[in-house]
Amino acid sequence: MNLIPRNFYLDDFFDSLTDTRRNNNMKCDIYEKNGVYHIEMDVPGFSKEDINIEVKDGNLVIQAEKKNEVEEENESKNYIRRERSYGKYERSFYLGDLDQDKIDAEFKNGILKISVPKKEQIENKKVIEIK
Repeated sequence: MNLIPRNFYLDDFFDSLTDTRRNNNMKCDIYEKNGVYHIEMDVPGFSKEDINIEVKDGNLVIQAEKKNEVEEENESKNYIRRERSYGKYERSFYLGDLDQDKIDAEFKNGILKISVPKKEQIENKKVIEIK
């Protein structure tokens, strides 16, 4: 039960105009440098153990899950306002013809950095002799 109306405080008025809690919390920048794609993703409030990265069917899948506190502990608390969200977030990027075995990931200060090297282009051309 919420005893304080949603727009009770002035800053709540601006929250309702741009409610970021409903948007995907895993914002990222992707760039290419020296034959390597770099993904820098914001995952604030998560620990390294909360994040899972895998390659599945040619896609790089990044999942982050934050579980709620133990429910028995929450029952003893009388929350006035709860803004922190819990749940599972996921982003997926198509890798295509990239070197999946050399993908590298680092997590520091709430930023996940993933490096995906491009595969070496092998000339796959054959000249057919005409008879």
